[in-house]
Amino acid sequence: MTELDRVRPWLEAALRHGGNTHDWEDVVQGLVDGRMQLWTGDKSAAVTEILVYPKKKVLHVFLAGGTMSQLIDMIDDAAEWGKAQGCTGMTLSGRNGWKRILSKLGWDAKMVVMEKEI
Repeated sequence: MTELDRVRPWLEAALRHGGNTHDWEDVVQGLVDGRMQLWTGDKSAAVTEILVYPKKKVLHVFLAGGTMSQLIDMIDDAAEWGKAQGCTGMTLSGRNGWKRILSKLGWDAKMVVMEKEI
C-alpha cells in the first residue's frame, strides 16, 4: 500500500465537502504533475498547491482530512516549505469550522467563498 492509498479515505471524505471542484483522479494527477503537494501524518493528510497572483504568491491548502489536531501541527512545516518556495502567505479553502480553529493561530478570514449552482 502506498502512502497515497493509506490517506485516500481522509482526502476523499474532504473532497465530498469541497464543492465538487475536483475528484480523486484530479488530485492524483496534480500530485503526479508536481502542481500539488501531499502532507501526511499518522492520522491525517492535506494537499496544497502554490497559487501565483499578480502581487502575491501563496501556499494554498485546498484539501485536508483526518485528525484536526494533527492537521494543525502540519501547518508550520507546510509554511516553512512554502516560504522556501517564495510564498509570502498561506490560504485555505474549507468549511466554517476552520475559521474558528485557525483564528486562534493567527489566521484571519479575508473572504468567504459561497456557491450557487446554476
